[in-house]
Amino acid sequence: MPLSDIAIRTAKPAEKAYKLSDGGGLFLLVTPQGGKWWRYKYRYNGKENLLSIGTYPDTGLKEAREKHAEARKVLAQGKDPSEKRKEAKAEQAITFRLWAERWHKHWKVGKSPRHAGYVERRLEADIYPVLGDMAITAITAPDVVRTIKKIAERGALDMATRSHQTIGQIFRYAIAHGDESKVTRNPATDIQPSDIIESRRKVNFARVDIKEFPILLRAIEAANISSLTRLAIKLMALTFVRTSELIGGRWSEVDLITSQWRIPAERMKMKSPHIVPLSKQAVELLKTLQIISGKGDLMFPSQVIGREGCMSNSTILVALRRMGYKGLMTGHGFRGIASTALHEQGYDHKHIELQLAHAERNQVSASYNHALYLEQRTAMMQHWADYLDKLKAGAEIIPFKAA
Repeated sequence: MPLSDIAIRTAKPAEKAYKLSDGGGLFLLVTPQGGKWWRYKYRYNGKENLLSIGTYPDTGLKEAREKHAEARKVLAQGKDPSEKRKEAKAEQAITFRLWAERWHKHWKVGKSPRHAGYVERRLEADIYPVLGDMAITAITAPDVVRTIKKIAERGALDMATRSHQTIGQIFRYAIAHGDESKVTRNPATDIQPSDIIESRRKVNFARVDIKEFPILLRAIEAANISSLTRLAIKLMALTFVRTSELIGGRWSEVDLITSQWRIPAERMKMKSPHIVPLSKQAVELLKTLQIISGKGDLMFPSQVIGREGCMSNSTILVALRRMGYKGLMTGHGFRGIASTALHEQGYDHKHIELQLAHAERNQVSASYNHALYLEQRTAMMQHWADYLDKLKAGAEIIPFKAA
């Protein structure tokens, strides 16, 4: 007679284990300790076997019957249900998701929690839906192409490129553990993002002309914006770092005694550490900033009540718009102005490019290139700060030449 939920629920333990049969070889084993185990007894190649189906109540009667029916179907096909389960577990053990999770755990050491979390979310949202449940050894270049195209089709071209890079890193990690993963080649290397994604027209970030720059500098001082936002814009003008590098700044990176801001590689676009020599004006600004945010880790914490993390990357752009510079100036524009002006004033191109952190470096040179020409760059940054003071004051400016 088939079992019922009531019969299973009310079954009490006895001195010895006993079985409650549901028919077709499916039964519930009730142990003296009160455990209730689903089992399927079957014969394969003339031998009696038992297949564990789960425990009650985690596996209810309906689910147990469904698993029992699946096992009987496998048996009817001439296969051993127990061996079939082992094969399924083996396939699961080599999925792309499993190796991606192992890679992420290994890779995130030394990375900022924010960056590591971002990569993990990108895996979950964009890569796992296509590749996650596939056996990593079965993935081919066309599978990688499908993944990248799906991201690019919604207009997220930069994310598509970064996802291609992440897939390649995961395969390299799996190859390094080939004895276990059985992966011998990296299908991501068969293609480049440019083979799939249309090139996006290069955008020149809006910026005012150097002749209009003094007006902007005075407008920043007079603008109806928060003190934290004003200091952020002024520090960006003095250091011309990228917006993400500025708002993510941490007090642990700043040394006011040596007058240096050392930004770690994981926060830099080129993934190389970067030294920003701090002018006297920048040091004084940071001392003022310490009064506002010095008790926390972040130099520019979020100003939204209840929101953790750093200032939004749109804060500076919104402030510039409120000052009347919509479409005329962006946070990135400070970098362009500095580059143009310093080149015109005779500074060495290499010094300017290093200070802008433009030059992409290989892994060998990345460890020391950030400190190249530090003495010359320090002098250049002080001259730049003095130059901004004169512009803001409205003095007649005679372009100086680099010594």
